Amino acid sequence: MGERVGVVWDDRFSAYDFGSGHPMAPVRVQLAMRLAAEFGLLTLPGVQIIGPVDPAEDVVLLRVHEAAYIDAVRRASDDPQFYDSERGLGTADDPVFPGMHEASARIAQGSRLAALAVQSGEVDHGVNLAGGLHHAMPGAAEGFCVYNDAAVAIAALLDGGAERVAYLDIDVHHGDGVQAIFWDDPRVLTISVHESPASLFPGSGWPHETGGSRAPGSVVNVALPAGTGDQGWLRAIHAVVPDILNEFDPQFLVSQHGVDTHFEDPLAHLLVSVDGQRMAFEAVHRWAHRYAGGRWIALGGGGYEWVDVVPRAWAHLIAEAAGAPIDPQAELPAGYHEFVLEALGRQSPGRMTDGRQPWPRPFDQGFNPDDAVDQAILTAREATFPRFGLTPEPGLWF
Repeated sequence: MGERVGVVWDDRFSAYDFGSGHPMAPVRVQLAMRLAAEFGLLTLPGVQIIGPVDPAEDVVLLRVHEAAYIDAVRRASDDPQFYDSERGLGTADDPVFPGMHEASARIAQGSRLAALAVQSGEVDHGVNLAGGLHHAMPGAAEGFCVYNDAAVAIAALLDGGAERVAYLDIDVHHGDGVQAIFWDDPRVLTISVHESPASLFPGSGWPHETGGSRAPGSVVNVALPAGTGDQGWLRAIHAVVPDILNEFDPQFLVSQHGVDTHFEDPLAHLLVSVDGQRMAFEAVHRWAHRYAGGRWIALGGGGYEWVDVVPRAWAHLIAEAAGAPIDPQAELPAGYHEFVLEALGRQSPGRMTDGRQPWPRPFDQGFNPDDAVDQAILTAREATFPRFGLTPEPGLWF
């Protein structure tokens, strides 16, 4: 069944570029959009392109960022020697580049436009693969993220009258910026499933982080051990997310789909396949309909294996949102292979699958107290489930 989907795109998104050698290369998103186009996803009857996109105005950015920080980003845009460690600008993670403010504000506006299109009823789902810059803090850049487009999108929904917005983050890194921005706002539920902060940046996202004094229980963190693969990752997502969404009853679901959970990603330590990621996208889409009336805004995020992983995974994401999933056994189109070879001098993968067939074994059908993944799941449920009137312990034990 087809869906009405707005895919945000502007070629100028490629200006968000920290320079040669930086992991956050704009080619990641360009390849994903090219692959989606080669599969015909962008010309499906229910799909429309939202764009071109102008940079977000300051009044929009000020909903989630400090005025002094926005001013610092503007100054950094014009000064290649600019350095402000307190604001995270000019660092190894976030080196300054010409036009940094405009490029970052354009991506933020893209996610905002996706959210507004969903809120107005123009589309059912909005997708911005260039978005998902979830680490940006109110007053500082962090982790390759300058402006927090996910938070800008959520703020736009709230300003438009939304009373309950759920944010689900399945990037390998904790969605710390979104959590911080809405820490004390009971209208926003943030759920992050990520590699444990004991082994990965940004060092936050422990299960005991559950929201501020004015919004207790509004934050849910599932911190998984390094080495977790498809089965454990999917098990954790399914063991926590749907029960919480059911109780929170969101009007909108905003999700971040960083694919740096993949076993080939050079910056993290989970072992998830493209097949596992595709199954997670299917679940999030299903939950958007079940718990949020189908109102879904899907964003990109991390993912640093540019050729083998990001394009395939995010093409699956667009296809899922459009209600036209791609057969995992499908071969990548010849035109795409030629484009990648010419542009990067690399061979792209042959098929849309890693050859895996994972499935999320239900947590409530058995818990192994000696398994590190099950321990992480239970810890997260114990920290959050009682706040929603739920029982954290599963019914059966191994």
